[in-house]
Amino acid sequence: MKRRRWWLNLAALLLALALLSPLPASAAEVLQVREPDLLLIGDHNRTYSVRLACITPKAGQEAEAVNFLRKQLPRRQRVNLMPMGSRDGLLLARVRPLGSELDLSTQLVDAKLASSGGECSNRKGQA
Repeated sequence: MKRRRWWLNLAALLLALALLSPLPASAAEVLQVREPDLLLIGDHNRTYSVRLACITPKAGQEAEAVNFLRKQLPRRQRVNLMPMGSRDGLLLARVRPLGSELDLSTQLVDAKLASSGGECSNRKGQA
């Protein structure tokens, strides 16, 4: 009887540890660069469009901006998303490739392919 109780306590402890231990966080992956400020992102079982926050692509340099993003974001590049709000049903976010210090909005501005000051809101649902 004592042995069975010991096993039940051990099983309960292991189950509690398994349920309460944090799972490793997984980053989203870039599936496609659609526009100079629009990415298709996936995370395991869903995909969604993400518009880069706080920038406005420069007119006439859209193709260069798309090529720049494609160089920075090969397919399946893992990224961290920092949501800034939403607009027209699209997530507005700063997107930072894993291992990079700068987010893509900052990189586009630094490369003179976009200007600062696009929609940039910290409140979800409002842009």
